[in-house]
Amino acid sequence: MNPDEQRIALHVDASGERVDKYLASHSLLSRSALQRLAREGRVRVDGEPVEPSYKLRKGQELTVEVPAAEPDAVLRAEDIPVEILYEDEDAIVVNKPAGLVVHPAYGHNTGTLVNAMLARIESRTGRESGRPGIVHRLDKDTSGVMVIAKTDVAQLALSRQLQQQRFGKEYLALVWGDPGPTETVVEAPLVRDPDDRRRVVVRGSGREATTRFRRIAAWMSGKDKLALLHVRPLTGRTHQIRVHLAYAHFPIVGDPVYGRRGDTSGLEPRSLPRCVRRDGDRRQGSARHHLGAVRCGEGRRHRRARAKA
Repeated sequence: MNPDEQRIALHVDASGERVDKYLASHSLLSRSALQRLAREGRVRVDGEPVEPSYKLRKGQELTVEVPAAEPDAVLRAEDIPVEILYEDEDAIVVNKPAGLVVHPAYGHNTGTLVNAMLARIESRTGRESGRPGIVHRLDKDTSGVMVIAKTDVAQLALSRQLQQQRFGKEYLALVWGDPGPTETVVEAPLVRDPDDRRRVVVRGSGREATTRFRRIAAWMSGKDKLALLHVRPLTGRTHQIRVHLAYAHFPIVGDPVYGRRGDTSGLEPRSLPRCVRRDGDRRQGSARHHLGAVRCGEGRRHRRARAKA
């Protein structure tokens, strides 16, 4: 083993769990990173390399070789103005503007939120995929509050909160139509459209996705009727809110991909949906939106900071 590499050794204390899931709960490594290490032959059970889906048995010896981080040769810090709502040694809370891509991807190698925040981020987790500090996302044309981890410990803690649905995300969306006063729940699996990879569609073969929404206000009548919705996605699939609202026959006003044909509103979708976390103030129609930022460091009591969007 390279002297710069790290070695994790564990004695398995339970049977039946996948090796990647077991390691994720017993280390500071993310599950995706562990899956990658397993495919590289760096995860071993009783001395033999195993796949990420391998089911463990009690009493087995588990080892992981973690290579030293390579210097980043792709990501570069850029001077991109982004409003910072809150910051401490663990995390940054920003108000992402519409039109800003969150992380480098095909067609957007630079000019992203990651490039804007890179000088403030120590985290190595996710750098290989161009996503250091990113624990959740917003679409390019969606504005709103985002939490960015500054350290590996914070990134792991925030990611686990998100997986355990302790990380509340709430949106406002202006849509065509009126769902009425009763809360609506959309449960429809989502998958990339095989004919157009830029789109997401509802298919039985997709990943499960659930969205709840309720009406805050409504205007107009007939085919011009509009409603402002309070939306809570319980899962975090790509384009989930836009697809689910269109599937429920309440497409977002101005959405060029999933919106109503012949949309003559003249509005752009850039201000809606807006990602918010409302903490404490639950009054309908309140303009004060807050995000709960949690201190994630080891050995400290968690505290919540309120960031107004």
